[in-house]
Amino acid sequence: MAYRPIYYDTETTGLRAGSDQIIEIAAYDPELDREFVSFVRPSIPIPKESTDICGITNEMVAEASDWSIVAKQFIEFCSGDVILVAHNNDNFDIHFLRAECKRCEVELPDWKYFDTLKWARKYRPDLPRHGLQLLREHFGIPANTAHRALDDVVILHKVASIMIDDLSIDTAWSLLYDATTSNQKIVNMPFGKHQGIALDKVPTNYLKWLKSSGALDKPENAALSKAIEEIISKEPATAE
Repeated sequence: MAYRPIYYDTETTGLRAGSDQIIEIAAYDPELDREFVSFVRPSIPIPKESTDICGITNEMVAEASDWSIVAKQFIEFCSGDVILVAHNNDNFDIHFLRAECKRCEVELPDWKYFDTLKWARKYRPDLPRHGLQLLREHFGIPANTAHRALDDVVILHKVASIMIDDLSIDTAWSLLYDATTSNQKIVNMPFGKHQGIALDKVPTNYLKWLKSSGALDKPENAALSKAIEEIISKEPATAE
C-alpha cells in the first residue's frame, strides 16, 4: 500500500495538550496540490504570550467554528491512505489532535504520523540544532511568516523534501519507526554530507568510517548497514 504525505501544523493557546487548545490548523497535500487552513474557536481565552508568538488574537477566532466541526473538515481533507507529517509531531501536534478530539468526542482516524524533527535529529547529527526555522536557514529556503500554521506547513514541506530527498514517505517512515526494515533495499544515502547520493557513488572510505563509528548499530539502521556491507565487500582486494 502506497501512502501519500500530508504536511500539517497546529497553533495552540499554550503547550499543554488537554488543558490548552488548538486555535488554528493547516495542512498541505502535495500529491493532490491542495491546502487546508482554518481558525478554531477555543473554549478558553488565548493568552497574550501565545498571541505574541503566533499573532492570533481572541478577536480573530471569535467567529470561527469550534474543534468538533473543524476536526471533521480536517479529517475529510486527510481522507485516504495518508501519513501526517509535522515538525515535533511526536511530542506536540499529535497529542493536541488526540486531546482535542477526545474533548469534543470526535473519532480520530488511525493515521500514521511522521516527525521531521525526529528525522532531522537522527539523520542530520552534523547540525547543531534542528528547529524548523534553523533547518530552513541551513537549506537556504526563503523566510515567510513564521508561527502561522499554513506558513509553517509551506516551510515544512520544503525542508522535508530536501531531507528525505527521493525516498518515498513509506520508506522514510520505515527508516524512522520500523525496526524490521532490514529486508528493505536502501539505494541512496539518507543522511550526512552525502545525503541523496547513490550509495555506490559514495566514497568507500566514508562508508567504512560510518560502519566503524557505530552509527549504524541501531536496529532501525539495519537496512542501510546491510547495503553498505554489500558495497564494501565488492571493493577489490589490495595487496598487503
